[in-house]
Amino acid sequence: MRDVIVIGAGGGGPVVAKELAQRGLSVLLLEAGPRHKDPRTEWTHLENDANNPLTGFLRFGPADRAKPAWFRELPQNSFVFQVSGVGGTTQHYFGNCPRAYPGVFAGYDKPDKDAYDTAHRFPFRYEELVPYYEWVEATLPVQTAAMGKKERTFFDGCEALGLPVQTTKTTLGESFRPQQNAILQPGGNAGLTRDLGRLQFPLATGCTFCGFCMQGCMEPIRAPRNLVAKRSTDNSYVPMALTADAWSPHGQPVTLIADAFVTKVLTETRGGELVATGVTWRIGATGERFTETAQVVVLAGGTTESPRLWLNSGLPNPNDWVGRGYTDHYFDLMVGLFDKDTDSSKGPASAARAEFPGHGGMENIGLGPALQAFAMQLSDSGSRGFYTNGRGMTGPWDGPAGRPIGPELKDALMNGVNRLLNILVITDDDVEAQNRVTLSALPADEHGAVPKVTFQQFNRTARTLANRELLTRKAAQILRGAGARKVFRLDWAPLVLHVQSTMRMGQDASNSVLDDSAEARWVKRLFIADNSALANALGGPNPTLTSQALATRTAEKIFQRYFGGDPWVGREAPVISTADAVTQAVIARGL
Repeated sequence: MRDVIVIGAGGGGPVVAKELAQRGLSVLLLEAGPRHKDPRTEWTHLENDANNPLTGFLRFGPADRAKPAWFRELPQNSFVFQVSGVGGTTQHYFGNCPRAYPGVFAGYDKPDKDAYDTAHRFPFRYEELVPYYEWVEATLPVQTAAMGKKERTFFDGCEALGLPVQTTKTTLGESFRPQQNAILQPGGNAGLTRDLGRLQFPLATGCTFCGFCMQGCMEPIRAPRNLVAKRSTDNSYVPMALTADAWSPHGQPVTLIADAFVTKVLTETRGGELVATGVTWRIGATGERFTETAQVVVLAGGTTESPRLWLNSGLPNPNDWVGRGYTDHYFDLMVGLFDKDTDSSKGPASAARAEFPGHGGMENIGLGPALQAFAMQLSDSGSRGFYTNGRGMTGPWDGPAGRPIGPELKDALMNGVNRLLNILVITDDDVEAQNRVTLSALPADEHGAVPKVTFQQFNRTARTLANRELLTRKAAQILRGAGARKVFRLDWAPLVLHVQSTMRMGQDASNSVLDDSAEARWVKRLFIADNSALANALGGPNPTLTSQALATRTAEKIFQRYFGGDPWVGREAPVISTADAVTQAVIARGL
């Protein structure tokens, strides 16, 4: 029997595994997808090779790329852009780590308190999560982003709009700032040369400005895995978890099994309560099935797979909120065309942002040519100048919203992507019960019934719709102020990147699945530690940092509630991921 079994090695699972292993618990970490032990030899910078949703090495599918990707039913125009494998979707994330807006937490009483999703606030105050934010920010670490020309262009537009500079990690009002991101700052020759011989560790450290964030990070050349620039969990929390015995006085190394798709959470009734007792999983390469028991089970499979596993396990759902509240930040993309270079594809993919509390925020994003072309074709408004799907959205952008095609698309891309500036609009969308994950009626796969992800795309709340319209107009003004000669609004269909709240914690037991410690209301000893546990859309900020802070808090609650331990956040200093003991253990064990 294990002390704890953690299901999923994405953004949240390795956080719980590392924190509990550091304190001497026996932890088994199971991941359905592959483990890429040596990205330098296993990965490329080719966009299709990395990001093709059917065959790419960063897809949602099994370790064997000759096998098909895992299927999800999507009855509407949408795209679920998630990644399997150790590191999960953090393998291709931009590393952006802003904190949630204080207004989405219980007890918020500022004048704008009613501007947020008041029916679905977190069941504790913002101030309670701040020490956990600080813990994760120190552990990853989170730092001010390295910036370049595209960020300067974005800032010029923000200044033209009259926004002030934000100088605090807590957002207090409308403002702009550099990103706080989980990418190591350039050191040595990084960012100063294209000579690969001089861009090798230790001559270069941190971000080398390669511009390939969406293809996963493998920079600098020859860096130990825990010193790779982007702090996806496969480069940060996972190495720390696997070497916990080397740097923590009471630590035990986590046992990690990849290609292990969990098909059932096991339970039994004790004293009239349903209790989680273990899991069953299937090895993809062989089809073998295994079962192991544990004192506590932590579900961290993500916002689509966590409710799927819950439902396939036959766990109770008395209020019918398992899988509901699938919030996606109702993205939109604004693209500005410039007569000057913006270096859009160079450096960290996103290193600048603007905040509009009560409405959401926005950030610049740099893409390679293939992903740029894809991004400019994902639209609910049809093709500009030909048809509008009945939406006909106009505003301070050029012409109607929609995808540019033909000569207009050639004009946009004829000078490559480095005369463009993309602004991703990130709306504070309400938690909506009709947007949800259920089990599909289509044939099951080898792991059970497949998930069906449903968006009632055009039936959003009035507040969500108004937030998106306000932010797209602000973004257009920023692009104009920065000097764009033409501005496109794409009117994106749902692109499921920032998605959360399908197993939400909450103040009200009638519309939440978890209590204020992230333990399941109807299954004791079962916790959730991924984006699905988040109570709401955070006000608009990117979710990973808050998920990891919440996962740290959840690990502490598990340790206190079921293993008789004391709290540690606020009493101890976090072990920094660049500690010599971790690096030496990573090198010695070939991790």
